[in-house]
Amino acid sequence: MDMADLETLNYDDLDTVSKLQKSQRYIDIMQKVEEALGKDSDGAEKGTVLEDDPEYKLIVDCNQLSVDIENEIAIVHSFIRDKYKLKFQELESLVHHPIDYARVVKKIGNETDITLVDLGDLLPSAIIMGISVTSLTTKGSPLPEDVLQKVLGACDRALDLDSARKKVLDFVESKMGSIAPNLSAIVGSAVAAKLVGTAGGVSALAKMPACNVQVLGHKRKNLAGFSSTSQSRVGYIEQTEILQSTPPGLRARASRLVAAKSTLAARVDATRGDMSGINGKALREEIRKKIEKWQEPPPARQPKPLPVPDSEPKKRRGGRRLRKMKERYAVTDMRKMANRMRFGTPEESSLGDGLGEGYGMLGQAGSNRLRVSSVPSKLKLNAKVAKKLKERQYTGGATTSGLTSSLAFTPVQGIELCNPQQALGLGSGTQSTYFSESGTFSKLKKI
Repeated sequence: MDMADLETLNYDDLDTVSKLQKSQRYIDIMQKVEEALGKDSDGAEKGTVLEDDPEYKLIVDCNQLSVDIENEIAIVHSFIRDKYKLKFQELESLVHHPIDYARVVKKIGNETDITLVDLGDLLPSAIIMGISVTSLTTKGSPLPEDVLQKVLGACDRALDLDSARKKVLDFVESKMGSIAPNLSAIVGSAVAAKLVGTAGGVSALAKMPACNVQVLGHKRKNLAGFSSTSQSRVGYIEQTEILQSTPPGLRARASRLVAAKSTLAARVDATRGDMSGINGKALREEIRKKIEKWQEPPPARQPKPLPVPDSEPKKRRGGRRLRKMKERYAVTDMRKMANRMRFGTPEESSLGDGLGEGYGMLGQAGSNRLRVSSVPSKLKLNAKVAKKLKERQYTGGATTSGLTSSLAFTPVQGIELCNPQQALGLGSGTQSTYFSESGTFSKLKKI
C-alpha cells in the first residue's frame, strides 16, 4: 500500500482493512474451485497435469490464494482482538488460534458470566476452566452495541475465510496425485496438500530445508501453565499415517526422517522427474524399514568361551616398554609390608582399636613409624637427573675434601697460594676474566 492509502486507512472499519474477499481474483478462483469440485467430486485422477495445462495454473493460483487467505485471517484476527480486549483482554493469551478465538468471541458476545456459556464443543476442558477463572478477575466492561456488531461481523468473516481455505485445500488435495505424486506417496494426499498450500507451491516447498518443512503448520498450544519442554514442534507431518503408527518415544526422530524424505520427494516432483510415484514409494519403504529397525531389541550378549584347559599363558613381548610398565604397576615395599601380618601381634590401624585401614607389619620393628626405606625407582632417574648426579660426583658437590690445600708447589716460584675451584673453571663473577677487579680495558689499534 502507498503512504497516501495508509494515511487514509480507517482501522475502525473492517472493509478498509480486509479487502481480499471483494477482490476479483478471489472471486474468480473460488468460482473455478467450486466448479472443479463439482465435476470431480470423487477425486479420481486421470492422466498427468502438465505445466501448460490450465488446471495446473489453477492449482498454482490456489496455492498462492491459500497463503493470502492465511494472511487475511491474521488481519481479521488482529481486528477482533483489538476491539474485544475492552471486554476480555486476557482471552488472547488463553486462546491462540485465530479461528478458535473468533468462535469463542462469537459464542461469548457481551455475556458477563462466562460460566453460563457452553464452550465444550469449541475448546478443551483445561482451557475452558482457565477462561472461567480468568473472567472472574478481568477488568473489562461490556462493549457498545455498534462495536459488538463490528466484532461479530469480523468473526463471521474469519469463519468464511477459513471455510474458503478448506475448499481450496480440498481441491488441491484432489489433484495431489498429479502435481506431487512422490510427496503424496510418503505423507498422503491430505498432508501433501497442506504442505504445498502452506509453502506456496511445489517449487517453493522443494527449496525449503527439511527443518522448516517439519514445522509447517505448527500451532502454538496453550499448556495452562505446564512446562513447554515436552511440547513437540511438529506441524502437518504429525498427521501422517507413518507418525501415527510410530511409538511416542520415536516420533520426534521419525518426524525428522519423514521431513527429510518429503523434501527429497518434493524436489523430484518440482523437476517433474518421476510422475509415476515410484521414488516416493521407495522412500516410504525406506522410512518404514528404518523405524522397524529402531524398534528391534538390542542383540543378545554372547557368552564368553572358557579358556582351553592346560593351555600355556600367552607370551607377551618383552623389552624396555614392558619393563617400565612392570615397574610402574609393581607392588611397593610399603604395600607389601601393609599386606603382611605377624602372628600374635596386633596391627596398627588408621582409626585405632582395629578400626579403619590396617597397616599390617608397618611400624612393627619398634620404631613406631610407618615408614620403609625407599629405593629410588628407575623411572624417576631420567637422563637429566642422571647427568646432574654425574656432574656432582666429578665436582665433589658443595663439600671440599680435607686433603685439599690452597698451597701449590711450582718449580719457578716455589710455594704459591691458589684457589682449587679455579682450576675446575668454577670462578665467581668477580673472579672471572671479564669482570676481574684488576682487569683494565684494552685499547685496540685500528688497521
